[in-house]
Amino acid sequence: MINRFQLSTEQIDSIIDLALAEDISHGDITSQGLIPLELQGKASILAKARGIIAGGEVAGRVFLRVDPSLKVELLIQDGARVKPGDIVATIFGNVISILKAERVALNFLQRLSGIASQTAQFLAKTKGLGVKITDTRKTTPGLRLLEKYAVRIGGGQNHRFHLGDGILIKDNHLAALRALGMNIKDIVARAKQNAPQGVKVEVEVSTIQEALDAAEAGADIIMLDNMSPDEMRRVVDSAPSQVKIEASGGITLANVRAVAMVGVDFISIGALTHSVKALDISLELEPQTLKLI
Repeated sequence: MINRFQLSTEQIDSIIDLALAEDISHGDITSQGLIPLELQGKASILAKARGIIAGGEVAGRVFLRVDPSLKVELLIQDGARVKPGDIVATIFGNVISILKAERVALNFLQRLSGIASQTAQFLAKTKGLGVKITDTRKTTPGLRLLEKYAVRIGGGQNHRFHLGDGILIKDNHLAALRALGMNIKDIVARAKQNAPQGVKVEVEVSTIQEALDAAEAGADIIMLDNMSPDEMRRVVDSAPSQVKIEASGGITLANVRAVAMVGVDFISIGALTHSVKALDISLELEPQTLKLI
């Protein structure tokens, strides 16, 4: 069973196996052709930049999927801050196995730590304003659960996990139904009528009038798409208090605080996952530990 914060071993392993199939299904002809089969040793995973670690368990399990006899010790837990030189984990055992697993393990750890680190930066920019920073569905195919986990590790919250996880009426839904003669009030009314019990209805709008129409129609959440802070403030001031307001589109570290200050409840940021910079992390063998067994 998987929840929105804690991933199951089975779920992690299924994602890892796909990544390993990409990388080593044809073997590692470099390591196998050069490194003695009997060579054993220790490797350390090192942080080379400041940030927040996420995906340590995932990286550790990559090594164990390649070779269950490897000994993996996680020294820094997910959510902890690191600086250059910090040892995140150590791996001991067969050197060929360590080298086979190295890239896939680091790919997961670097990307997830980058997501957590960037999410934490957005939270720091909005500290004290009471706004919630959320992700979107703009995730790497096949890695959504891991990437959304990393957002949570960084202090953010998750938006929808999938299309069955909530009703969000977006621009193309509106365009399709407007072509049939429906207005935004009609569309919201239909959505609320057909919504499963307990599911909130959210509407994406691009003008103040659309936002007010959606609120009047009973929308639970209104997403303000690429609006200016002044326009957002007018919606926040005019909408009923029970309606939650979400800002989205073009949110950066440079402008997120200005957006938060208008009083929105949520700020959703696709860049948390779709264009994140990986945290610089490396794996280094420790020569003094290497020996033939």
